[in-house]
Amino acid sequence: MGAVETEPRARLLNELREHALVIGEVVLTSGAVAQYLVDVKRAILRREGFMALGELVARQAARWGATAVGGMTMGADPIACAALAGGADVKAFFVRKEAKAHGLGRRLEGPLLEPGVDRCMLVEDVVTTGGSTIRALEAVRAEGLEVVGVLAICDRLAGGGEAISAAADAPYVALTTIDEVYPQRPDRY
Repeated sequence: MGAVETEPRARLLNELREHALVIGEVVLTSGAVAQYLVDVKRAILRREGFMALGELVARQAARWGATAVGGMTMGADPIACAALAGGADVKAFFVRKEAKAHGLGRRLEGPLLEPGVDRCMLVEDVVTTGGSTIRALEAVRAEGLEVVGVLAICDRLAGGGEAISAAADAPYVALTTIDEVYPQRPDRY
């Protein structure tokens, strides 16, 4: 990568280190107890983090030829919106944990996505086990949609990236890893 490629990534990494890293015992989505948390939203819902993320997500969507960007709601919501703000020519969408019991009863929210036409890039804020991303993947595929790749902001390097890659049968890319965000973490081997 040249300087232009790494510049938004360096800005994002700086924002994650400064604003997203929380030291102290927490329970992760997977149920595991950890001694730190990367609360990505604390960094990406600030102007500098959001702008850097938008550039990176829009670039990756273009590389994979994605026409739609989204994933499991709450983690994917700001990332999909950042793709739009970054200039990606895509539809943003959110996957609900389950279909609504009222209204249109949809599980995928946002513009209508068309099987055979739309190429989805799934996004996630932090990957530990990959469980929520795999659930989003299953929901998207249940709608007959193609997944061209999965992009995470931070991979905790706990095997989730590998699980996602195997389930998606598509490329998986993490913009950063926990080793970069918190190199002195106590569980680093």
